[in-house]
Amino acid sequence: MTWTDHGHPLGALVALVLGAVLGLLVPRLIAALPEPDAEPEPEQVPAAADDGRATLPPPPPKESYAAMAALPGLAWRCAVASGLVAAVLGASVGWTGALVFLVPLAPIGVALALVDWRTTLLPTRIVAPSYGLVVAGIVIAGLIDSDHRSVVRAVAGWAILGGLFGLFWLVFPRGMGYGDVRLSGVLGFALGYLGWSTFIIGVYAVFIIGGLGGALLSLLRIVDRKRFPFGPFMLIGSVVGVALGPAIAGHLGY
Repeated sequence: MTWTDHGHPLGALVALVLGAVLGLLVPRLIAALPEPDAEPEPEQVPAAADDGRATLPPPPPKESYAAMAALPGLAWRCAVASGLVAAVLGASVGWTGALVFLVPLAPIGVALALVDWRTTLLPTRIVAPSYGLVVAGIVIAGLIDSDHRSVVRAVAGWAILGGLFGLFWLVFPRGMGYGDVRLSGVLGFALGYLGWSTFIIGVYAVFIIGGLGGALLSLLRIVDRKRFPFGPFMLIGSVVGVALGPAIAGHLGY
């Protein structure tokens, strides 16, 4: 009997429980972050040289991580969100070694989505350690699944997606934060391990959901069209790739 013989329900159940438990720790993770730097003050026009231009009001200060972590009910909300995301991932990949790195990525993704949504920042203190976690998890998953090709494909996924986002950032730095570039490498590793269909559909979903979601939020004036949080859309698109990638690719005949 192999790991996958147990079926997807067991993978979903285990992932749900572990994801929910880890999700309870998200407020502690956010509270441990160093506070974001204050926005620079707008340049003042000297009175003698005033040409009638009004000085723009300073942008609102970034919400502190301590205040964010202290939001009422945040722990159980993060537990629910993390558990549901982990369950979707577990149901998609089944009882396989991929759960080793996918389950911890669920609460990490919830933390990053929350912080980016409220501050338009993706903290390096969370993203950088995620590389070590996902790389170690992928190596362990490859050993469990006896699948070295998936490990090699994960490295290729990191290089492709990280390189793509890096190129976008170099060409149009005002349209993408470098935190998005950092996060893309983590997602590239995970999506690449799970297969090219998952990777390709996940990448498409990231940009389609991000583009449509950003346009809608800008139209509704929920976010600034010149500066909106792309991280949550990257994470949602990646989950869509894991959940629907193989099915969509099969329907298209790939």
